[in-house]
Amino acid sequence: MAVSTIPQAVQSCHELLLWLIPQLDKFPRVRRFTLGERIESGLLEVLELLVEAAYSRNKDTSLRRANLKLEVVRHLWRLAHELKVTATRQYEHGARLLDDLGRQIGGWLRSQQAAESSP
Repeated sequence: MAVSTIPQAVQSCHELLLWLIPQLDKFPRVRRFTLGERIESGLLEVLELLVEAAYSRNKDTSLRRANLKLEVVRHLWRLAHELKVTATRQYEHGARLLDDLGRQIGGWLRSQQAAESSP
C-alpha cells in the first residue's frame, strides 16, 4: 500500500503519536509509567487496529474496536489534564487531535456501513 493510498485516519493517528509521545515523556516520573504508558499503548493499539482495517475485508470490527479504544485514550488524556500533568494548551491541542481522529474513524465506519448496505 503506497503512502498516497493509506487511509487518512491511519496517517492522522501516526501524526498524533508523533506529537503525543514527546508530551508523554515530559510527564512526572510518578505518572509517566502509569498514565503516560496507558495513553501511549492505547493510541498504539488504535494505530494497529486502523492498519488492520486498512488491509482487511471486514473493516467494521477493527474500526469499532479502534473507536472504543480511542474513547478510553480521550478519558485518560482528560485525566492527565485534571491531574495537572499537562498544560491547558497542550491538553486542548491533544484533545482537538483526538477528536479529529475520532471523526475520521466514525466517517470511515459510516462509509463502510453504507457500502455494505448498498446492493
